[in-house]
Amino acid sequence: MVSSMKEARRAPGSEWLKNRPHFLEMVYKFSEEAFIKSYPLLKRIPFFKGIMVVGEELGKGWMFNCQMCGQCILHSTGMTCPMTCPKNLRNGPCGGVRANGNCEVIPDMPCVWVQAWERSQNMTLYSHEIKLIQPPVNRALHNTSSWINMAEGIDANVPPGWQQAASSMAKEGHA
Repeated sequence: MVSSMKEARRAPGSEWLKNRPHFLEMVYKFSEEAFIKSYPLLKRIPFFKGIMVVGEELGKGWMFNCQMCGQCILHSTGMTCPMTCPKNLRNGPCGGVRANGNCEVIPDMPCVWVQAWERSQNMTLYSHEIKLIQPPVNRALHNTSSWINMAEGIDANVPPGWQQAASSMAKEGHA
């Protein structure tokens, strides 16, 4: 079966680094705080948004095979990108995880969610976030900077009707 997922562009050694999520979460926490504080000045730089998009595409693409969803939750998923799941599942495995922990769609590939769970157990700051239900991906944010979207609160925007549907399901006892 041929996957529509882009070919991985991972750097040599990126799996080794991703398997040390505690280090990555510390880098993320520092980077997040620094970016939020400096964003008011940075956004005044001409072409800043374009520079951020290219930077994320190259950096996160190389390291995490980032699919540029614009709503990055790496810190919530053990520094494993859920958008690399062939089904783009954002809240856990599909139920088709093979007995060996591999993907049902691409049998040679470890399940993204098995990796996310295992890696999240080695985190201290964000380990609890693997249990949070994430809103569906807002496809309108595709190919935008998740850092800028976070700083502006855009990444919190969910597709129309999602909050009402989630609220209705919770009232009916489905959630």
